[in-house]
Amino acid sequence: MYNNDSSDEKENTQIWTRDALFSDRNTRLDKFWGTELENDGISRGKAKDWIKAGLAEVDGVLCKKPNYKLAGGEKLTLKGEVENNSLIPEDKPLDIIFNDGRVAVINKPAGLTTHPAPSCPTETLVHRLIHHFPEIQNMDEWRPGIVHRLDKFTSGLIAVALNDHDRLALSAAFAEREVDKTYLAIVHGVPDKDFADINMPIGRHPIHKTKMAVVLKGGRDARSSYEVLWTDPAERASLLRVKIYTGRTHQIRVHMAHIGHPLLGDQVYGSQQHTILKNQSKPLSELASRQMLHAYSLSFNHPETDERLSFTLTPPDDFITLLKELNSSVQRVGLIGMPCCGKSTALKLLSEKGIPVFSADKSVSDTYNKDGAGWEMIRQRFGNKFTETETGNIDKKKVFTAICEDGDIRREIMNIVHPIVQHETALFFQTNATTPLAVAEIPLLLEAGWHTQKLVDVVIGIRCPDSKRTQELREKRGLDPETLATFDSWQWDEKAKMDCCTAIIDNDSGVDELKANTEKVLLLLAEMREAKAKKFDAFLKALFKQEDKH
Repeated sequence: MYNNDSSDEKENTQIWTRDALFSDRNTRLDKFWGTELENDGISRGKAKDWIKAGLAEVDGVLCKKPNYKLAGGEKLTLKGEVENNSLIPEDKPLDIIFNDGRVAVINKPAGLTTHPAPSCPTETLVHRLIHHFPEIQNMDEWRPGIVHRLDKFTSGLIAVALNDHDRLALSAAFAEREVDKTYLAIVHGVPDKDFADINMPIGRHPIHKTKMAVVLKGGRDARSSYEVLWTDPAERASLLRVKIYTGRTHQIRVHMAHIGHPLLGDQVYGSQQHTILKNQSKPLSELASRQMLHAYSLSFNHPETDERLSFTLTPPDDFITLLKELNSSVQRVGLIGMPCCGKSTALKLLSEKGIPVFSADKSVSDTYNKDGAGWEMIRQRFGNKFTETETGNIDKKKVFTAICEDGDIRREIMNIVHPIVQHETALFFQTNATTPLAVAEIPLLLEAGWHTQKLVDVVIGIRCPDSKRTQELREKRGLDPETLATFDSWQWDEKAKMDCCTAIIDNDSGVDELKANTEKVLLLLAEMREAKAKKFDAFLKALFKQEDKH
């Protein structure tokens, strides 16, 4: 709470009042005030001087001890003389959504501070307001017309009163929670629940006093609710509709961080997640250059007519651009087919075109090598059964023979190898998240059920006549018909595989045909990406149109 000086004080004296919370217990008085007034440009040293000068009170009793330890729950007052900078109107753009001469609703852009403070004495929303509405200039020395505020880097709707009577009425409406406020937020990850209510008290962070936090003892009641509106295909971020029922400092940012899903771009409450995002995708982290929070809707009763006024505002370009970039994440293609159908050749053709590729077969082969991901686990389970020496690589031929002869060994080997390959496939797609598409050749994609776990977006099949592929299996791998039959028995039959594919590349003859058919599928994939972008544009338009009705 902030109060102007009373009439018997010097003209440039300001009075601040605060309630100490339980979380402030054992905090020095000068440290408390230094933290509280940091955003006003008041240092701890200045607060200490004022306390020593007899300008501080604790529960109405004068306190001159800067090192006084708070118990929590006290009523604190501090006076101080500050430089008296009169507000000078600034002739800069102001996006006025509504104005009837008594109340105005403004679209505050991200990056614009709501009202002046010693740390930000000029170029605030208030400076623009008094240029466009000069009648409010004498209403309040520092915050004329302001009845609520938005963080500097939060965009969206803010209400302004244009006279003292309406300012008091609107301030009371906010205090009595008669104003409906809804925000749109882009958060890290995917919340466990599509709908949830967060009713957790907020207070000063017990260690980092410049931050707020969920404080179970001594915090002020704070309630928010959210609904998941959309999640990006790679599940890196989600778009939420968030409604707040109280107005605590940084409430949405604190509540979302508390449940493990801080806002994208919030380097105060989500610094760890922001660093991870930056390492994974620098372009995305650069697009999230501020906390991605937008005051989307505002509804209140007109202070004079009592008519219910409701406003909505589509998010700004940076918000929309980030959503579109998240939606356009890499098209994850899974390439499947029967053994020796031409998958490796197709993968090579794609790689030659500069498309990122991954081979599950190579991943399995690498995991058998000494110090490979599965090498130690297989040795722990089977000892030196599949190795020539204590430190040698696993003999792939021995493993193949064993899994052909013993179904139990095959299942155990697969239980070791499959999770490794699945992890490496996911990591491959994650590494190439900013490319248009990436292709992973995964022979057992369907059999392992990974297509149902959203590992890939599109499944492409290579179809090859049995006579052609079995001939190559015999010639390249020296497999007899019985072994070939065993090999095929581990997989779905070709028809079942192809029935699950979005598109099929036929490999009936030679490389030229395979190359031509691969080009056709690449065109289809490009069309799918374009259709996806258009569909998302339509989704956003429909979403915001629908949101307007809330």
